[in-house]
Amino acid sequence: MLLRDRFVIDSAQDDRNLVLSYGPCQFPTLGFVVERYWEIQSHEPEEFWTINCTHRSDEGLASFSWMRGHLFDYTSSVILYEMCVEEPTATVTKVQQQEKLKYPPYPLSTIELEKRASRYFRMSSEQTMKVAEDLYQAGFISYPRTETDSFSSRTDLHTIVQEHQEHPVWGSYAQRLLDPGAGLWRNPSNGGHDDKAHPPIHPTKFSAGESRWSQDHHRLYELVVRHFLACVSQPAVGAETVVEIDIAGERFSASGRVILAKNYLDVYRFESWGDSMIPTHVQGQQFIPATLTLDSGVTRPPPLLSEADLLSCMDKAGIGTDATMHDHIKKLLDRFYVTKDANTRFSPTNLGEALVMGYDDMGYELWKPNLRSLMEYDMKEVSVGNKSKAEVLATCLQQMKACFLDAKVNKVKLLEAMAIFFNRSDRSNGDDSSALGENVRPCGLCQEANMVLKKNRDGNFMVGCSGFPQCRNAVWLPGPVLEATITNNICNSCTPGPVYLIQFKFRQLEIPPGFNVNHLGCIGGCDETLRQLIEICGTGSRVQARGRPPTTTPSNGPPTTTPSNPQRSNSRQAPCIYCYQTGHASTDCPSRISATRHVQSHGMNQQNGESSIPCSTCGTPCVLRTANTANNRGRKFYSCSSQACNFFVWEDSLNNGSAPRSAPRQNISSSASNPSRRGGRGRGVQNAGRAGDVTFVSATGEPISGRRCFVCGDPSHFANACPSRGS
Repeated sequence: MLLRDRFVIDSAQDDRNLVLSYGPCQFPTLGFVVERYWEIQSHEPEEFWTINCTHRSDEGLASFSWMRGHLFDYTSSVILYEMCVEEPTATVTKVQQQEKLKYPPYPLSTIELEKRASRYFRMSSEQTMKVAEDLYQAGFISYPRTETDSFSSRTDLHTIVQEHQEHPVWGSYAQRLLDPGAGLWRNPSNGGHDDKAHPPIHPTKFSAGESRWSQDHHRLYELVVRHFLACVSQPAVGAETVVEIDIAGERFSASGRVILAKNYLDVYRFESWGDSMIPTHVQGQQFIPATLTLDSGVTRPPPLLSEADLLSCMDKAGIGTDATMHDHIKKLLDRFYVTKDANTRFSPTNLGEALVMGYDDMGYELWKPNLRSLMEYDMKEVSVGNKSKAEVLATCLQQMKACFLDAKVNKVKLLEAMAIFFNRSDRSNGDDSSALGENVRPCGLCQEANMVLKKNRDGNFMVGCSGFPQCRNAVWLPGPVLEATITNNICNSCTPGPVYLIQFKFRQLEIPPGFNVNHLGCIGGCDETLRQLIEICGTGSRVQARGRPPTTTPSNGPPTTTPSNPQRSNSRQAPCIYCYQTGHASTDCPSRISATRHVQSHGMNQQNGESSIPCSTCGTPCVLRTANTANNRGRKFYSCSSQACNFFVWEDSLNNGSAPRSAPRQNISSSASNPSRRGGRGRGVQNAGRAGDVTFVSATGEPISGRRCFVCGDPSHFANACPSRGS
């Protein structure tokens, strides 16, 4: 009621009333869907490389895959690939032939029935249970709500098979099962679960298809019968061959399989175990590959959860029972928390994502399965007599009451999350206006809504389009912002307008020297101070928690997307030639810009009277120290006392007006960043062990001209491996 009165929620597409509710089963189920959606949104594709080769003979073609899998470092991949190209002769090191068995499934339980019907026929769990109930009521299958996946020794399995000998489709297979000479019969495996109430789902009456049955009835009855026949059948038998080869020290493998006896696969048409022949190889055999290639690929996010996946998650976490799981999934659809596509994969709606986000922002995870799992466990303890009903009931009520009181106190978190997705309702009494933001400017991307100032879940300020999520335009503000207030002043240069200026107050210790704590700024793109602070200090954006890439709005163009993980993205850039740090170009080096500020800030440590300067990276005072190394004995320098900061500068370089350097303390040349991953892809290194003989070559072996070290000008190496670096 709180949320319905404050927001215009348009999730309902028909005349049903919108009900917003929390349930200890439905919300963790929703949490699985939202969490997978966030994983997909936060995924950053990363390129990788792998080596593949093939061998063609009179018997056919064999494809060998690299046993390393793949590498994310391009230079290393090129080096290994060129080693293989220089010595391409392949030697067969191992030929292994063995018998492989593919076992039939366990007897059918309710959850497995729902999962397989969803996977094979794309039937919803709700529809599956409805059809199964119809078949049970008509006497064609056993009771469909059971957790048991093992038959009792008292069950007459042969009699059940005998009833299906006359079926026009699988009758002949049933006859083979009952023939002792065929050797096809096998007592079913024990799945390890028994609810002591009902047997596994199995056929109880023969039917060649009733006239009143729907297509779903035919499908589900066929699944139950074929599954039962498969359970009492021998496993499929195959002969598998694995061949391993060696090329210049790199190992590759290929495998092939021949099915010797299909057995249960003859009747269980829903599964396959295809043949994949490979030519004959002999250990010690040598050959030249038909192809040897260095191929690239890109990591991909996991898919959305299918209904079978969701049922597996619920079963693993102990959410609900076999008789209620489909009800929880249906509840999510009825409440408009999720949608399901044609492939039975679930996506959260804006409403479902906002609710999970709000509960997550409260600081405890009501959308996780922990609370419900504990309840289910306690109820099982009651059933076996370890706990009393009154004890468990009192504990559950106490836990849920505590959650309710916390949610009531922290309701503003729900309001803030809902405000990201929905417009404010006219019925709102206005007591949550602080959570809904203030207008800063018209949105230049969608040109329909306004950009509003608000706080994200981490307490950091941002300016985002009120039309989210249809419009994802956003401006991320510097991380050190402590307070932000919209003024009545308007920027004269930024369009579309009006663009209201914002009065910022920054945290003193988080901004570099030379920047004022108070600043009247514009988020339209013309403010150089904000740009520098974002470049130096970064932003405190939601993307680090939710995975959505933020956008910045330059003054002369449309919004541009920035990487959602700055550290991950910057790690692929070449280091700055002034401070040897990644994340910026040398023309925009903060150390170079602020060199004169450091000279002016050169002073005394107020606490101990020692000479100190503020660190350009973290603002911590850097005490004057004296070097004791052989080359620089007695030379004065400043270094940051923070273990997380690598700031370093010689005192005499400050007096000369040079820029301070933030030099890594470890051996730079041994851990140099990979220049091939950004802007220079296609470069490899040969003869890396001899510095004097190093040359830069492309993947085809052609020398690369015009590439020189930025420090000393030597074309034999890059700046990140320069021997003169730091001297």
